[in-house]
Amino acid sequence: MTPDKDYPAIIAGIGAYTAELRRTVPPVMQGFGALARAATAPGSVDAKTKELIALAIGVTQRCDGCIGFHGKALVDLGASRDEVAEVLGLCVYMGGGPALMYAADALRAYDQFAVASAHAA
Repeated sequence: MTPDKDYPAIIAGIGAYTAELRRTVPPVMQGFGALARAATAPGSVDAKTKELIALAIGVTQRCDGCIGFHGKALVDLGASRDEVAEVLGLCVYMGGGPALMYAADALRAYDQFAVASAHAA
């Protein structure tokens, strides 16, 4: 965890290179896209809960890009900061110290996207 992580910039940078991967390995990226659509499709679990789960997995796997993309999705879905923080508490419980470091970053990501969303409104 570093104090200067800029999650909007992180996902923009990753987005540029995933676009390149879509051009260079289209079958792989099409398969990944299909997997993502299937996993996030409407079902018994609502979209916000699925994104909270995805954020928790990103935290415990120490994936900055996952934290960024799912943090933004949660802001877009109207998740509250308290909901995000409660899920991050579960991450700390299940993942210990390393999860605590990334949970702090995930809260930072949520806050950065919430500020950007408020300015856009």
